[in-house]
This record gives sequence, C-alpha cells and structure tokens, in this order.
Amino acid sequence: MVHDIGLAEELAQDALVAALEQWPESGVPDNPGAWLMAVGKRRAIDRIRRQRRLDDKIAEIGRDLEDRAPAEIEVPDDEDIEDDLLRLIFTACHPVLSVQARVALTLRMLGGLTTDEIARAFLVSEATVAQRIVRAKRTLAEAGVPFEVPTGPDREARLSSVLEVIYLIFNEGYAATAGDSWVRADLCREALRLGRVLAGLAPREPEVHGLVALMEIQASRTRARTGPSGEPVPLLEQDRGRWDRLLIHRGFAALLRAKDIGEPPGPYVLQAAIAATHAQAPAPEDTDWAQISSLYEILATVAPSPVVELNRAVAVGRAHGPEKGLQITDALVDEPALRGYHLLPSVRGDLLERLGRLDEARAEFERAAGLTRNAPERKALLARAAALGNR
Repeated sequence: MVHDIGLAEELAQDALVAALEQWPESGVPDNPGAWLMAVGKRRAIDRIRRQRRLDDKIAEIGRDLEDRAPAEIEVPDDEDIEDDLLRLIFTACHPVLSVQARVALTLRMLGGLTTDEIARAFLVSEATVAQRIVRAKRTLAEAGVPFEVPTGPDREARLSSVLEVIYLIFNEGYAATAGDSWVRADLCREALRLGRVLAGLAPREPEVHGLVALMEIQASRTRARTGPSGEPVPLLEQDRGRWDRLLIHRGFAALLRAKDIGEPPGPYVLQAAIAATHAQAPAPEDTDWAQISSLYEILATVAPSPVVELNRAVAVGRAHGPEKGLQITDALVDEPALRGYHLLPSVRGDLLERLGRLDEARAEFERAAGLTRNAPERKALLARAAALGNR
C-alpha cells in the first residue's frame, strides 16, 4: 500500500507491538489480520502526515486507506496463490532487482534467515549481503514497484528466484550455520510446505517438482542425522531404519512427476535424482556411487559452481578412489568463493584419512572446526581430529 518495503516493515512491526500491548487485556479480535492491517494503515497515514507530504500522498494513499473497510484490506485470492508467505516471496522477487538481490532480500525479510546465514549460503561476505538488501529496498521504493501478485510470463520470470529462496531456507534448516543445534526442523518444515504449495500452483514446471522431491527425500533423514547428544551423524553412518519412508515415497512420486513432463533435467531434478539414489540403497555399502558421480558430472555442466564441484569430489572419491576425489578438491583450494567454507577442509580431511595421510587429515579437520560456527559440528570435527591423533 505504501509502495516502500522498508516503511512497510516498520508499520508491520508497529502493528505487532500494538497487538502485544492490547490483546492481553482486550482479547484477540475475531479477525486478527484485519485488526493488524487497520492499525498499520492508521500508522501509515500518521507517518505521511508527520513527513508533511499531505498533498499527493494523502490523496493517493490516505483517502483510499481510510475509506476501505478492514475486510476489504485483506489480500485477495489472486490466481490461486492463497498462501500469504508464498505470495510475499513472489512479490519480493521482482525483476527490477538482480537475482542475488531478490534472493537476499526475500530470505532476510520472509525466510527467517540472518544476514550472516544468507552470506554463508551465497559464499560472500556479510557486508556484501547487507548492502544488497539495503540497495534492494531502495530500488523497489524508487521504482515505485507495486506489491502485487505477478501473473503469466511475469510470474514465470520470478520462479527460479522463488525456488532458490525456498531451497536456501530448507538448507539453513537442514544444516544450521551457527548456534547449538545442528538441525532447525522448523525451517525445513516451512520450506517443504511452501514447495508443496508451489507444486500445486505450477504443476507443469519440472523444477518445482524436482525441488519438492529433493526436500522430501532429504527431510526423510532428519531423525537419523543427530545422535543422542545432538551431534551430527554423517550420511554413511546413519541408521537408515530411522529414515522416514513416507517422505521418501513422496519424494520419489514428485521426481516421477518432474520426469513425466518430459523436459531436460534441471539442477533440482538432478539433485533429487542424487538424493533418490542414496535413498534406494538399503545400506551405505550398497550405494551406487558411480551413478551419483555421473549425475554430479551432469549437474556440473547444467549448473556449475564450486560447491557442486566439491560434492562431485566426494562422489568421485567413493566411486573411483580417494586419490581421484582429492585431485578435484586440490583444484578448489584457491577458489575465492570457498575461502572460509568449512566443508572444503572437511572433505579434504576425509579423503586424506582414507589415503592413510593421517597427520594431514587431522590438520584439515582442525581447520574445518575453526571455520564452522555451529557448535555440534565443531565438536564432531575436533573429535574426529583427536581420534586421528591417537592412531
């Protein structure tokens, strides 16, 4: 309504503060959403008046807001997007912004991620992400972008950014950047819910089904990914009897829907196929690493990135021996995007350990422990380094 995302944030916060102050005494209103919107619009009008922009702004925004009943303020059901959060994600992923700015802004405002967590996801500095977010808000305000649900080709143009946002939210839940918990199940559940809603909205988009398949299968491992004290349990050490077979079944079904559409596989479909290959193995030693290595090779062509190369190194190391995997990781050591990325020394440590180069492996695990800010992960890496020192 105010066509300024920064101001909208402040008004929303003001309305929530008012609710926290008044509802304990007056009770929760019958229509909480309309109540919050009514408070927000009054604060908007007050703000406009205080800033002495009475002429155009009051005529353009104030009169319209004051004349509308609270029920009319509620967001209409535009082309079946009935989920408020998904609607806002599409809105923030506007093409006037760069792809990086769209994703950073949406993750910060709507995904529950901190600037630091977004920086980790993008493998850039926290200052860079903060600047992207500030510039994105300013750009949207200066361009007078209407906050509305896109339709037709405009919606399709924003879809890849929306998918990236949802998956980054899931990844932060799957392996938390920092803190005392290895898994943030609430973020995983929210991302999975958004993905399922989006799949219903775009049934002919294979990458949407691919993303849902990937998240379903990865989420199936949640119970097995932590030990009794909350410590991380590596994939090859997990009790596969604790994997959720219902989620795996749903993931396979979503992957089949993606393949049935008949288009060449995109990044999410390929990653889902990799996850499905893991899920098909009843025991770690039954894993078809050759197939996974081949899928990563295709993925590296379709969506090349240093992280994909690092994952490919793991698969190659299992399929064709640790020496082959180490050659790939060694080529990534000077990669600027992976500087400070703790999984690079972690993967190198694993490959070096399997080659019997224990002192080097221990140093890599210690380095990885120094780079991560997640307490359970740091403890596990230090324990692995200490175990090598005793061999």
